[in-house]
This record gives sequence, structure tokens and C-alpha cells, in this order.
Amino acid sequence: MADRTGAPVAADGIEEGRRLIRVGPGAGAGLAERLMGRLHRLAWRTPLYDRRLRGRHPLKLLAVPDDPLAGDADAGLALLDGRVRHRGEERDLSTIDFAAADWGPAMNRYLQGFGWLRDLSTVATRTQGAPVAELLTARWLNAHGTQVDDLAWAPDLWGRRILFWTAHAPLILSSADAVYRSAVLNALARGARHLDGAAEKAPAGRARVAAWAGVVAAGLLLPGGEPRLAFGEAGLARALGTALFDDGGAASREPAALMEMVELLAFVAAAYDARGGRPPAGQAATLERMVSALLGVTHGDRGLSGWQGGGAVPADRVARVIAASGVRTRPLRTPRDWGYQRLASGPAVAVFDAAPPPVGRPVAAGCASTLAFEFSDGPVRLVVNCGGAAAGEAGLPAALLDALRTTAAHSTLTLAEANSTALLPDGTLGRGVGEVELFRRESDGGARVEATHDGYVRRHGFAHRRQLTLMAGGAELRGEDQLLPRGRAPRGATGFVIRFHLGLGVAPASVAEGGGTQGVAGGGGGSESAVLLSAADGACLWQFRCSGAALSVDESLWIDGDGRARRTRQLVLTADAPPGGAALSWVFRRVR
Repeated sequence: MADRTGAPVAADGIEEGRRLIRVGPGAGAGLAERLMGRLHRLAWRTPLYDRRLRGRHPLKLLAVPDDPLAGDADAGLALLDGRVRHRGEERDLSTIDFAAADWGPAMNRYLQGFGWLRDLSTVATRTQGAPVAELLTARWLNAHGTQVDDLAWAPDLWGRRILFWTAHAPLILSSADAVYRSAVLNALARGARHLDGAAEKAPAGRARVAAWAGVVAAGLLLPGGEPRLAFGEAGLARALGTALFDDGGAASREPAALMEMVELLAFVAAAYDARGGRPPAGQAATLERMVSALLGVTHGDRGLSGWQGGGAVPADRVARVIAASGVRTRPLRTPRDWGYQRLASGPAVAVFDAAPPPVGRPVAAGCASTLAFEFSDGPVRLVVNCGGAAAGEAGLPAALLDALRTTAAHSTLTLAEANSTALLPDGTLGRGVGEVELFRRESDGGARVEATHDGYVRRHGFAHRRQLTLMAGGAELRGEDQLLPRGRAPRGATGFVIRFHLGLGVAPASVAEGGGTQGVAGGGGGSESAVLLSAADGACLWQFRCSGAALSVDESLWIDGDGRARRTRQLVLTADAPPGGAALSWVFRRVR
């Protein structure tokens, strides 16, 4: 069997020997985009642009949509107590000055995007929450309501602001002060006019999707919005087209970004519902693919695995986003472009990064993670990546955040202490993995995936091939890592390390070694080593075994769902690859 390109396709529809090739606009296009963005932001400050934003403002909203998601109760209670708390930063309400923002990027997005309204409404009645909401809203209006500012008026922030202001209008528009109410509605109208021209200028991806989501919401909820609605629907469709692969995965390969875009579309759907309508059919179909791709990178407990700078999003948070989407679908196991292969059997789930990394445009914290995997047994995460380069709480050292992007911070092979793809300071990824060759087989309840990347070929003369096999029932995960000679031959042996970062609470109980560590070349024997792994609650016990390498247990860390760095352990296999290549096999086996 073959597809329309002539590539052979297995009976299950999976292409054999499929190659995923790294594509993107390149550094020149990224620079041009940034320069154009700077010119547009300079134009926003001119009197001519200010005149464009003038016009009649609405006397009221046409409808008030329901926020499709519940907020963080702890953050909401903190607001009632006079404090703003987010991602490790905390401010007293009395010190909040939007004209002189002295907080980090995550807090800025939370405050100026008005996501805190969701947290406040989760724990407060209108009577309790309105004084807090009106206080912060009035301060924002005094600083930025009539004066366009590069940061406060960023298109993605205005998109989110429109969504939150309209959904939580009872909190910010309950005041008897007619001047304040008029200022809120005037700013809302000005923000919508700003987005009419600025949404398409937002960076491609979730930022542009957020901006166009705001245009659509304004078209639905502000009077006279029919032309804006049609314009916004077309813009949102374009933004999703550039932000997503055809299989529903995010083009940035960030699961956290994909989840955020699912949330945005759920918010937009709530605005349609408030007006008695429905989103366009194409948008609903896109949302279904997105949810399937998102579920494909969850563990057995439905918590999100950590890739491309994202943290380990807890299962309850993911569940709320999926419920808000209204989509019921199965996890995507074999994506065409999203790249995260899912192996699942019984309670066990492995998520395998079998595609090139994102290129061209800056990712929040692009990572050199090709051929890394995460592995869980029900609710227990056995093998993880350190994660969190873009999701860590405020105060984490910059050097640590940079280290979280490296190949060594992922559960994969590192050759010659080098990253498989170069990490650049602006968040983009440089030379390295350009192509991944992929095979997949399903049989008798199990699955095998084999992938090969070329990230070390140019520098070190080896391709890295990894094979993962999850046996039926999920009680055994077998793996093999090979270094295959390709390109220029190295002059001597090259050292390599394979790391398996252990999940929080997973403890190596004992290590047994059988002697020397020779025999790596050609996949040969050598001694066998083993370690027992137990979960914190004693719910499961696994054994890890390998041969042909020195096995040690070292310190590691993991960024949890709150962005905190937690101490963990890692299994480390160390060996040398002679010029002819090397192969090393290992297995995780459940023993209880």
C-alpha cells in the first residue's frame, strides 16, 4: 500500500520510513518580522494613530458570556486578602502601578491580560469581588486607557483583555460611577479598533490566535459588530492555520501553547453561545483535532508531559480545559507533524519526541529534546524531562532556565557533551537536527517506534537511533540506543551519556552491577546492571536493567505544575562509541 506521494503505508495507515524534515522561515524572516513589529509599535504612539482609535463607544455590552474555565482559588483568595500572587511573584494591591511595572513577564501577562478576574470570580461574589476588580481596572485605565503603550497594548494582551473584560463584566462594571463605567467601555471600544489593524501583526502562534480571538469576541459582544465579526472569523482561521499543523498539534511543538489555544477557542465559543450562535464549522473541526493532539501528550493520569519549555501541567487543569472545549475524542497516537508518538497499553503511557525541533521563530524556550521520552505507570511518572524552561516560577536563575533547554535535561542520549540542536540566546534553535526518520508498528496490544536523527552527524559523524517498544499490558518498556557512523568518521572513541530523569518521588532502591563495562562497540555484551525503582506511595515497583555501560544514580531536578524546581534523581548510563558505532539496550520492567 502507498500514499499519494508513493511512500509505502502500513495497514494501519502509518507511513513506513517516513521522514520529518525541519522546515521554517529561517533567521532572516524572523529578523524581518521583528523589525516590522518594531515599526508598527512606533506608529502606535503617533497622534494620527490615536485619531484612528477614536469613535463612539458602546453604552453596554450586547451579552455577557460565561467564562468556560474556573480559576485558581488560592490566587483568588489572595486577591481578596489584598495580594496579587502568580508564578512565584507576589505584590500588595496597594503597590500595583501599571505605569511603572516592576514585575516579571509572567506576572505582567497575568495582570495586564486580566486573567486574575477569573481567579477572583471563582471565590468571590459580585459584592465581594467588585471593589478589588474595579480598583485594579481603574489603575490600568489611568495608566493606559487612553495612551497606547507598546507593552500594555500588545495585540495578544488586548485579545485576552477583551475576553476577560466581557466575561467578567459584572465585576468591573458594577460601579455606580458613570465616569468610570464610560472609561471602561471607551477603552474596550478603542482596544477593539486597535486589534482590527494590529491582530495580524502579533507574532505567529498563540499570540496571534489570542489577538484574533479578541476581534471575534468584540464583533459578537459590541454593538454594530457584524462586519468586525466576519473580518475576525477570517483572521482567526488564518491565525490557526499558521499556528497549527494539519494534525492539530502546535507548529511551535509546545504542548502548553496548544492547551492555551484550546482554552482561547473555548472562550470564543462561549461568546457565540452568549449571542445564541455557534462558531464556524471549520473552527469546531480544528478544535477537535487540537484536543486530540493535546491528549496525545498526556500521561496516564491525563496530566501534561513537559516539552519545549512547558511544565508538567496537572491533570485537573488539563481536564478543565478539555471540558471547556466540549470535545470528546481519543488521544492522537501517530501524528504526522506534531511529532509526539504515543505508546499506550494497560496503565502505561510513553510519549516520545520523534520529530525535529521548531525552527525560525522564537519559541518561549526552545529545547534540544529530539528522541527524548517520558514514561508513566498510571498516576506515577517514572521517567520525565526536567521541563519548565518557560514555565518556571519567578526567581529561578537564568542559568538554570537555560540549562533546562539542553539535551542533557531530557531523557535521551547526549553525545560528546553537546546538544543535539544548538540553543541560541533569542530562544530560537540553531543548527542540529534537520531530519528524523520514523518507523512505527502496532501488534497484539503493544507498539514499537524507531526514530533516527541527524543532529550529531555534521559535528561528530554519528546518527542517533532510538527504538522504544511498549509490550502488551504495559508491564515492560524496552529500548535500544544506537550511534550509527554517518558522514565524516571520528578519529577515536567518542563519549556518550544516556539519561533517564526520574519522576518526583520515584526512588532508586538498589543497584546491582555485574562487573566491567566493555563490549559497547557493535552492540556487544559486557556486564549487566540493574536498579529497582519504587514510587513514593509504594504503589508500584519497577526494575531498570541495562548492559554495556556504566550505570550511576545522580541528582536531578524537575519543574512541577506550579513552576517550582523539585529535587529528583536520574539514572545515567556512560559509555564510549568507537568509530564503528555503538549500541546499548535497556529495559524498564514492572515487578509489582
